[in-house]
Amino acid sequence: MNKSLRYIAFLAIIPLFTTGLTIDYFTDVDALKSKGTGTSQYGSSTNICGLQLCSEIPGGKAAWMEQQKQPIPLAPVTEEAMMEEEAMMEEEAMMEEEAMMEEVTEADLGSVLRLSRANIPTDIPLHQGFYDGGDVYFIITDSSDPKHAEIITENQGWQVELAPLLTNAPDEALSKTYMFTNGIEGDGVHGYQGEVFTSTPAQEDVYSALASHVHVTWNEGETSRVLDSDAMIMEAAENDEITLTELDVVLNMPQIIWPDGQMMVKEDKTLTDETPYGGGQVLDIDTEEMTVTFIAHRGWGPDGRTIYYIVTDATPSGPAGMMGVVSAPSSASLIANSAAVDLFQFKNGLKGTGPLGFQPGIAASAPGDANYSPMWRVFMIGWDNPDEAQLLETIDDMNAYKKAGLIDIGIARPMDSDHIVNCPFIDPFQ
Repeated sequence: MNKSLRYIAFLAIIPLFTTGLTIDYFTDVDALKSKGTGTSQYGSSTNICGLQLCSEIPGGKAAWMEQQKQPIPLAPVTEEAMMEEEAMMEEEAMMEEEAMMEEVTEADLGSVLRLSRANIPTDIPLHQGFYDGGDVYFIITDSSDPKHAEIITENQGWQVELAPLLTNAPDEALSKTYMFTNGIEGDGVHGYQGEVFTSTPAQEDVYSALASHVHVTWNEGETSRVLDSDAMIMEAAENDEITLTELDVVLNMPQIIWPDGQMMVKEDKTLTDETPYGGGQVLDIDTEEMTVTFIAHRGWGPDGRTIYYIVTDATPSGPAGMMGVVSAPSSASLIANSAAVDLFQFKNGLKGTGPLGFQPGIAASAPGDANYSPMWRVFMIGWDNPDEAQLLETIDDMNAYKKAGLIDIGIARPMDSDHIVNCPFIDPFQ
C-alpha cells in the first residue's frame, strides 16, 4: 500500500476511533461512580459529576453532560506521523512472518523436494567407428551379454551394465553393426579396427542406438585392410575375404558425432539441482581426449536406492527435441516388448527435481537386476489431490497409493504417440 492510500485509510478510521473513545469514557465513569472515590479527591477533580459536585461548572450537570459529548480533539496527522505508522506496520508484518516461519513443520517442508546433486556431470569414453566412409563417435553403455560387458568394461575403463532383456528387442528396433575380431589393430571392441554402422541419426527412420552384433573375421591368407562402410564389407564378403557371423548379442551404442551431425551441446554448462531438462544433455565433446560429458540425473530405483541416468535418444520427436537428444522412431516398436522396462515420472504433487518439475521418478529396475534395461517405457503418476501429495520412493509405495485411490497411473503418449526413452543407468562417480 502506498503512502496516499495509507493516509486515506487512516483518515477513514478517525470517526470510529472517536466514537470508541466516547463510549469507553462513559463506561469508565459509571464504573468509578459505583466504586466511589478517595477522600483526597473531590469535586470536579475526580472527573465524576454527581448531583452535588458539579457546582463549579456553569449550567450544572446538564452542561457538563453536553461537554462530555464533544469528541476529544486529535492532533493533526503529519507526514512524519504517517511514516512512523507505516514503519511500525511493516515491522509488525515482518515479526508475524518470522513467527509463521518458526512454526513451519516437517510436513510443510514436504511441499518442495530438492534432492542434492540432482544433476551432475559425468565423463564417458568415446569410441571411433565408421559410416559410409565417414567417422562416427559413439559410447557403449549396456550389453545383453555378460562376456561382452566384461570385455568392453576392461578395455574402456568404464562400467558397461548388463542388460539381458535387450536380446528380446525385435529386429525393427535394432541397427546392424559390424565388429572386427582380427585384421588391422585398432580401438574397436575386440582390439581391431573401429566398428562399422549401417545407419546414423541422419537416417532417422531406421537409426537405433541398439546394435545387433555381427562379427567380421578376415579369412586365412587374406590381406586385411580397413573397411569403413557397409558396401565395402559386403564386397569383401562376396569375394570370400571375410566371414560374417551374427551373434545373439545386443549393445547399446548411442552415437554422439556422425557425418554431418552431432548431439546438441548445452549452452549453459552451469549445473544446479534445478537445471531444466531442456536444451541438451551433453555438456562437452572432446575427440582428442575421447570423452563426452553428459548430465547425469538423479532418481530412485525400485527399492528406493539412488540411481543416476543419462538421456541419449527418444521417440517421438517432440520430447526428443525438448530434451535435446536424438530422435529415434524405431524405438517405438519396444512399447509392448519386454526389452523395455517401466519408468514412472510425476506430473503433479511435490515440487522437485524431476523432469516435469515435480518429485524425481521411480524406475521398475536398476543395474544389477535381472530385468534391467536402458530402454524405458514412460508412465505418468498424478495425485488426485496434489495438496495432499506424499514422497514416494519405491515401487511398493507407488502400488500402495494407487490401491488406496490416491494416485492414478497412465502410460505417457506425447503427440498421441508411443513414448520410449533411451536412459542408460550409469555410475557417475566411477
